[in-house]
Amino acid sequence: MATVLFKDTTHQVADLITDIRRGEIALPDLQRPYVWEPAKARELFDSMYKGFPVGYLLFWETGVEPGARQIGEGSKPEAARRLIVDGQQRLTSLFAAMTGTPVLREDYRSTRIRLAFRPSDATFAVTDAAIEKDPEYLPDISVLWDTATGRRKVIRDFLTRLRDKRSLPEAEEDRIQDALDRLHDLESYPFKGVVLSADIDEEQVAEIFVRINSEGVKLDQADFILTLTSVFWEEGRRALEDFCRHSRTPALHGASPFNWYIRPKPPQLLRVVAAVGLDSAVLKQVYAALRGRDTTGKLSPARREERFAQLQQAQEHVLDLKHWHEFFLCLEHAGFRGEKMISSQNTLLYSYALWLIGRVRYGVPIDQLRSVIARWFFMAQLTGRYSGSVESQMEQDLALLRNLTPRDAHGFTTALDRVVRETLTSDFWNITLPNTLNSSAAKSPALLAYIAALNILDADVLLSTIKVRTRLDPAILARKGVERHHLFPRKYLQKSLGVTTSARINQIANMALLEWSDNIAISDQAPTQYWPAQLDTKRIPADVMARQRYLHALPDDWPSMDYETFLTTRRTLMAQVVRDAFGQLESPSYHPVYDVPALVPEQRSTSRVPSRRIKLSELLDAGLINAGTVLTPSWEEYDHVAAIDDQGRIVLDGQIHDTPSGAANAAGAGTNGWTFWLADTPEGQVSLADLRAALSEES
Repeated sequence: MATVLFKDTTHQVADLITDIRRGEIALPDLQRPYVWEPAKARELFDSMYKGFPVGYLLFWETGVEPGARQIGEGSKPEAARRLIVDGQQRLTSLFAAMTGTPVLREDYRSTRIRLAFRPSDATFAVTDAAIEKDPEYLPDISVLWDTATGRRKVIRDFLTRLRDKRSLPEAEEDRIQDALDRLHDLESYPFKGVVLSADIDEEQVAEIFVRINSEGVKLDQADFILTLTSVFWEEGRRALEDFCRHSRTPALHGASPFNWYIRPKPPQLLRVVAAVGLDSAVLKQVYAALRGRDTTGKLSPARREERFAQLQQAQEHVLDLKHWHEFFLCLEHAGFRGEKMISSQNTLLYSYALWLIGRVRYGVPIDQLRSVIARWFFMAQLTGRYSGSVESQMEQDLALLRNLTPRDAHGFTTALDRVVRETLTSDFWNITLPNTLNSSAAKSPALLAYIAALNILDADVLLSTIKVRTRLDPAILARKGVERHHLFPRKYLQKSLGVTTSARINQIANMALLEWSDNIAISDQAPTQYWPAQLDTKRIPADVMARQRYLHALPDDWPSMDYETFLTTRRTLMAQVVRDAFGQLESPSYHPVYDVPALVPEQRSTSRVPSRRIKLSELLDAGLINAGTVLTPSWEEYDHVAAIDDQGRIVLDGQIHDTPSGAANAAGAGTNGWTFWLADTPEGQVSLADLRAALSEES
């Protein structure tokens, strides 16, 4: 007979709510935060009220021993006996709507699920201002289960309010009372449940979940570790969530984790905590360690407590604001000024883990640590060190440090610098990097490293006295300041040279940082026409111009070069600039000075509508956007990512949309797509409306 890994159970709603309150059932964000729209919660209650089945709940026994306690000082000191694996959204909806408890949304906003009920015809609705004023509705059904108020008083008050509006026959009053009593009795609604045995492991749970879950959601190791943390250290998990929530917006008063590089999510910070506290990047191993498995595979409560204590200590360092912000100075030291210059968040997170290990475990002095981590981050981002088998690569990097003795600062810096030197060889600079620059990708690590190099070398914007680092101030999210301009203009390539593919036109080596007004003036002229005219107009001193030509990697006589020869030659020169900048990072005398970014809050675009109808393809032809340009919503509550194709259309979730508004509607926004979508440009995120207005002004 086959082994059965589950048992059937039946739970009344009231018992489920009691068990959640007591901590018997853990209601963590196993799949994700609360994502249901209020209408789905309304439909759930409507189905229950009508006596329809609403699915079953899948639990997993944690296998904790009786009396096992959480660490910390949370409100639920006892460890949960069961986890909710499937049915989290339904159970959260029930608990929140019936108890009035706020829920946490994906953007970390805390909100109430307020449902209303009209007993005259048994209609459920999502509470709004109109319903709040309508005496026909009980505007918040949670009051029916509020023991402090009492159900009878709630019903009496409702009837009194209704009588003030209209006459109420006795028979109708009885029907209303019966309807409200029936609603209250939903606390006895039976939920069928399946409880998975504590003997099965997380991989089996994940497989079962995938097979029975109709929405195709998959669970990963981070989900299970966060769930385990909810069981044994809820206080720690909440600290992670709070840190991530506060990192999204600047604080008007006091210190906060807000920064210009990353808005982390709990699973991302969890990787840093695991690397620092448990010396492991393989989350499967981290999970086994936190379960408390010993060498024989058996669960050991003592071992589990030891591992969670290590995790707790590490998390204190990870969430320490002094450590957090000191680390970001390493990125600034390396020439990276903000989120738009980061091609790999894994690189940032694991560099932070190494920074913490160097500081906490090996006691590396701050100035020395800033320098070595700046070089490490530059190398790791440039080479895509953490873009493949991320866990395996970080595990190898952690292994480099395991034989060092505590407080061996010299050993730590020597180990990291050795890897950097062995990675960035002469062949890398002379062969690999120029070949990598043979790309049109706007988020190419090689391109971003080149821009960082311009910051390190204190470069001017081409044909300007303004510094690149000033124009790339991360606090300015959208401005007509500096952009990547085609040195061989798009229309010139298309009409005169017969180069028509966006991949060739938008080559990294054909783009240079130029001020917006200069880009408009250059238009589609041949380089042999516009370059002498620009030099004559700007009258930049010869020595300054020579330095600009070196930093912007412009070959001698480049305007008259064959296009392909120009690209090949410029890639080599760009690679040399990156190499020279990296050499500055190795110099003790290098100390970059940047203006402190202002706390400029993000605003939704209010750009005016142009006088004529402009198409996306015209922005593409004008070089204001490129094929492959990434689009993200200007509204924080949406997290869709789209892209521009080579015909000036928007590709979203594999579907092609001819207009920005069509793509916005597909994202569920139902608004003007020109203001909804932000284009990822070298100067930051710019709304399509701003780009359209610029083209309208030009024409």
